[in-house]
Amino acid sequence: MESESTRDAAAYDQKNDVQTIENVPEKHHVEGGNAAGGDRAAELLQNANETVVVSPEDNARILKKIDLTILPIMLAVYFLQQLDKSTLSYASVFGLQTDAHLVGQQYSWLGSIVYVAQLVTQPVIAYFLVKLPTGKFAGVMVLCWGIVLSFMAVAKDFKGLITTRFFLGCFEASVGPTFIAITQMWWRRSEQTNRNAAWYAMNGVTNMVGSLLAWGLGHIKSDKLYEYQIIFLACGLLTVVFSVVVYLFMPDSPVDAKFLNEHDKLLAVERLRANQMGVVSTKWKWEHVTESLLDLKTWFWFSLIFSISIISGGITTFGPLIIQGFGFNPFSTILLNIPFGAVQIIATMGGAYLATYLKRKGPVLALLCIPPIAGCVILLCITHVSANRGPLLVGYYLVDCGKVLTSLAPLIYSWSSQNTAGETKKKTTTAIIFIGQSAGNIIGPQLYTKTEAPAYRRGLLSNLVLFIVLIILVILTTLWLALLNKRHSKQRVQVGKSAVIIDRSMMNSHERTVDGAVSEQIEDTGNKAFDDETDLKNEDFIFVY
Repeated sequence: MESESTRDAAAYDQKNDVQTIENVPEKHHVEGGNAAGGDRAAELLQNANETVVVSPEDNARILKKIDLTILPIMLAVYFLQQLDKSTLSYASVFGLQTDAHLVGQQYSWLGSIVYVAQLVTQPVIAYFLVKLPTGKFAGVMVLCWGIVLSFMAVAKDFKGLITTRFFLGCFEASVGPTFIAITQMWWRRSEQTNRNAAWYAMNGVTNMVGSLLAWGLGHIKSDKLYEYQIIFLACGLLTVVFSVVVYLFMPDSPVDAKFLNEHDKLLAVERLRANQMGVVSTKWKWEHVTESLLDLKTWFWFSLIFSISIISGGITTFGPLIIQGFGFNPFSTILLNIPFGAVQIIATMGGAYLATYLKRKGPVLALLCIPPIAGCVILLCITHVSANRGPLLVGYYLVDCGKVLTSLAPLIYSWSSQNTAGETKKKTTTAIIFIGQSAGNIIGPQLYTKTEAPAYRRGLLSNLVLFIVLIILVILTTLWLALLNKRHSKQRVQVGKSAVIIDRSMMNSHERTVDGAVSEQIEDTGNKAFDDETDLKNEDFIFVY
């Protein structure tokens, strides 16, 4: 359950005789944050020396500015990252394995090596995300992976390809953790699920636009370059050009945003108080690292993303080859990725919308595992011959509804980010999640072998089992988060606070207006919001499930 807002707000009002006031602005005195905690948001509010009031109109205006400035850059970067990742599968259709003289499991290792690099670099990225300016860091990483991809055009054998793919993974490893950090520092918890889904939905756009691009590039004939080298060079240079935009226009935090004036910066920070997660701090705290490692829910997130990534790793690398095994030629195979991309967009945004509307992530995640289970059964039971193209394609698209490139991954990211507080703990937990994702993506392609083509039975059977495991993990995670909420409720009573508090961070704008009852007791729950306190140590933190 994502929030105790509506039901518990009503219970709280009845118990404590809190008067419901319509159109009540959110307001806090600047002393609500502790600059000693290391969060720069607290410093900004204290230096302002005024009471910051966020009216519903101000909130809507600031949110619109953020959406129109930050989100488009994130969408473009994620599109390019997925386009760059997909170049390997596009190239495989245009003869990469033959032209580069790949044998045995070498092609599988080209898919896995990116994630080996991401796995080993995640701890370093977590540290950099705390210590370095987020926007500038993102711009440099985009530039570096664009340069590496461009150099893949000169690789003509396995040794050259696997070397460049390793460095590509090192630099691309920053994208997911950086975007989760950006989402946490700019949007309320109720807004984060749809924003995570928006940038993740660019996977679908990549499959549609990227497939057309690869189809066009594949028709270019050159005496000096293979088709796959042309694809690598074009996508790499496009990424290099856009890195300049990221470096110049992606702000490092709400505190540093040039597109906001000084008053709007205060509003942008204050509207995040109810998150109880802080905004931005450059102080690395080893006690946060320890807590993250010992926190059971960290390993629930790890297990969830690890399982779905095993599925993703295989399907992403071998997807076009599976379609080709249905009896299609290379160009038809590439074009069939277009409806595949549409499925991704619908599944990603639909899952996020449903989770936001129902205010529940656990049940939605379990529900989204059902279509890919049906897809796996279809692909396992129907013979992979051209006569069965129709049902086989349906099965393939159903499998994609649940793999990491669509609906499940952004929901898991949001579930984790919305339940983790403390700057260093947030970055450490995200690093652990992406280590799990990388490990899963390493294993995934190894479950598929050329000798099992075109059915790839072992890989598809493992997918079926893992989707069932995912449902079990979702149930266990939900129960654990509910238990943590009960613990915090008891802790609040022990320190003289109400057992039930209103989680305003999970309310939409209408609910914050109608249920916007404000009492000093409720307002006091924001006093630790900018203390850089972890979720387990802040009794006012409400876990969402």
